Amino acid sequence: MNTQLKYASSESPDPGQAVAEFASQLDMEGIETIIFFCSPDYDLEVLGRELKNVFSCQCIGCTSSGQIGKQGFQHSGILGLGLGTNFRTRSFMIQPLMNYAATVADIAEKLRHDTEARPNLQRFGLLLVDGLSMAEERLIANLYQQIGNVPIVGGSAGDDLRFEKTYVYNGDGQFVSDAAIFAVIETSAPVTIFKVQHFEASEVELVITEADPEKRLILEINGEPAAQVYADALGISVQELTPTVFSRNPLVLSFGDEPYIRSILKWNPDLSLTCYCAIEAGLIVAIGKAKDPVQTFEQAFVRVRETIPQPAVILGCDCILRRLQFEQEGLEQQIGDIMVQNRVVGFSTYGEQYNGLHVNQTFTGIAIGG
Repeated sequence: MNTQLKYASSESPDPGQAVAEFASQLDMEGIETIIFFCSPDYDLEVLGRELKNVFSCQCIGCTSSGQIGKQGFQHSGILGLGLGTNFRTRSFMIQPLMNYAATVADIAEKLRHDTEARPNLQRFGLLLVDGLSMAEERLIANLYQQIGNVPIVGGSAGDDLRFEKTYVYNGDGQFVSDAAIFAVIETSAPVTIFKVQHFEASEVELVITEADPEKRLILEINGEPAAQVYADALGISVQELTPTVFSRNPLVLSFGDEPYIRSILKWNPDLSLTCYCAIEAGLIVAIGKAKDPVQTFEQAFVRVRETIPQPAVILGCDCILRRLQFEQEGLEQQIGDIMVQNRVVGFSTYGEQYNGLHVNQTFTGIAIGG
């Protein structure tokens, strides 16, 4: 990693010691911004206080369902990056998430001024958002629409599959829910964003005929109870629908040639389906057909290197459903090694953002050149 990008990590369960170890590895001279991802197992009140006391620069971070660093998948601790003077960060707190219009308008206005003042710099947005807020769709769509030609990648904060409470760091010593942190980073280094998923649309197409996007519910498919139609399409009974079945047979929405994954969380007693993403009536979706996850992942990084031959780092947001599948299939080490080889630093998420869309079972990344 070049001198403008410094990696650090600690697996100490003690928040004070973890922050001290993290800081000592960064060697703070010349560091302008810190991006971090941490386990929800920490006493977050203490961790937040330590972060504020130790770091005087901007700090951007969230809780995760596991981190990704120099050892591949990391299940505990804290890790992240220090960005040097070649990077200029402007970060915005968005809270509460249902009342974002004024903040997004303010962000757009400030970014217009930045672009006019420094037109030759590369810019990208990083969005970290409460992963249990169910607000990601509208927030990312509005952000992307309003700020124009800034590419955005993001991840929804996690809490190690407890699905109780997820947090983003507010930059001032506190971890908060019902909030997002949106950072726009300028640099003279080349950057490119990308996404990869190992599912494509099968021939089995379904029409969403009734849905509640606010609650991320599919009520009817093809005019019949959603869970029944989905189970019939797979040739199994509703009672056989498990998290494993859902993770291996997600719904795929296609825009042009691009597939976007809509994962199912569970089926309900009324035979509706709860999704990890909002989904609307009138959409035609297909049941996903898996491709080789290792080969697909390797090819994605080959394509990235066609644009940026030597990435200094790739900031990555990787869906927790992917990691669960890799664990079940004995692929965790292999996938982790690919991430290490490609200098991925990031976290396991409850959902991913890519430009104006919220997706699932996807890896979204920002490659930054050396």
